[in-house]
Amino acid sequence: MAGSKRERNEEDKIPATARPAYDAVVALTDAFCREHLTKEYEALCRKLVAALARKRPSPLLAGKPTTWACGVVRTIGWVNYLDDRSNKPHLKLTAIDKAFGVAESTGQGKSKAIRQMFRMRPLDLHWTLPSRLEENPMAWMIEINGFLVDARILKREWQEEALRKGLIPFIPSARPGRPGEA
Repeated sequence: MAGSKRERNEEDKIPATARPAYDAVVALTDAFCREHLTKEYEALCRKLVAALARKRPSPLLAGKPTTWACGVVRTIGWVNYLDDRSNKPHLKLTAIDKAFGVAESTGQGKSKAIRQMFRMRPLDLHWTLPSRLEENPMAWMIEINGFLVDARILKREWQEEALRKGLIPFIPSARPGRPGEA
């Protein structure tokens, strides 16, 4: 599957020694995401597997691809509250373990190891689904004169300055594809 230009660039940087492990894990995460989740989950899982493959030494070289695939999907699901019934798609994290044929403790342990490697937390900006970024309060909190403020309520010119400084991911009213906009 041909991904975006950025995804291909990340894949091009994978060391040759880690390429077979990367390919094996991505084949499993892609298949799982296509069957149970979305293309957004598939892309974030690929991004995480690529990050694991680029670590020196790559942790993907030790362990089974199914265990890594389970840990990756579980981790991306954990960051994005996949197990919250109000979210679509919704899936219990233990169902991921079952689908990969991995013990619950193993899936949970691998996910925890990945989260610690990358210092991930719930609603982590680097691992939030793009469609949920606007809802993610962590993406919009900026400090102005010592006060935390939600940038979505600021005047447009302040939002533009925050965007220029890299403090917010985009100007909320300028995001492409928003209802009611040209």
